Amino acid sequence: MARNDWERFFDAHAASYMENVFTRATGAEVDFLIDELGLSEGDRVLDVGCGTGRHAVELAKRGVRVTGIDLSKGMLREAERAARTAGVELELIHGDATRDLPSGPFDAALSLCEGAFGLLGAGDDPIEHPLAILSGMADALDRDGRMVVTALNGLRTARAAGGEIPLEAFDAGTMTETSDIVEKGPDGEVRVTTRERGFVPTELALLARCAGLRVDALWGGTAGSWGRRPLELDEMEIMLVATKARD
Repeated sequence: MARNDWERFFDAHAASYMENVFTRATGAEVDFLIDELGLSEGDRVLDVGCGTGRHAVELAKRGVRVTGIDLSKGMLREAERAARTAGVELELIHGDATRDLPSGPFDAALSLCEGAFGLLGAGDDPIEHPLAILSGMADALDRDGRMVVTALNGLRTARAAGGEIPLEAFDAGTMTETSDIVEKGPDGEVRVTTRERGFVPTELALLARCAGLRVDALWGGTAGSWGRRPLELDEMEIMLVATKARD
């Protein structure tokens, strides 16, 4: 599997990822997920873009069986370390979320905090890439299985273009922001060019329907502020809650 710039970035960022402010509400976020998805001990959950395993480990501590997949071996090493420290087991897969998702069936699926959804490689199609992830997640769900996905709020991105976000960095036709990033990793500086995809709520709902999902809710989903509440225009993330549609 060829390394793209997102893989290189997260390999370099892995060791310091948990220093990000948005990681501090993990316990409360997992409380929300368990309640919203109706998870019980022994249920199987697929965590797409599991990163350092911050949600996966906390779910495993509650008795949930978690399979995590991530593009970055560096992030997966941190997840393995976190699981050992917590005394829990995770099944971890190094792979691409558009084509390598396990078949399941899973009781629930997650893709949170831009772990995979909306992160585009240089040649990735901005419609087909997220649709492939949602479709793969839907296929992996058991009958009536449910999912929670958080995605960058394209309304905020568009409103910030020309101010907080340089106008030349934002492509309004594809709702993508391109950034040149220098990340300090264990092997020195890594220079990458990344593409992030924002979504508007109606588009996210349409993609979910095309993937074979029933949309249950679209809420504000900014990390650290999860809840059953309306999306605010300038918050970072949208939360999609959906159920696998019956055949």
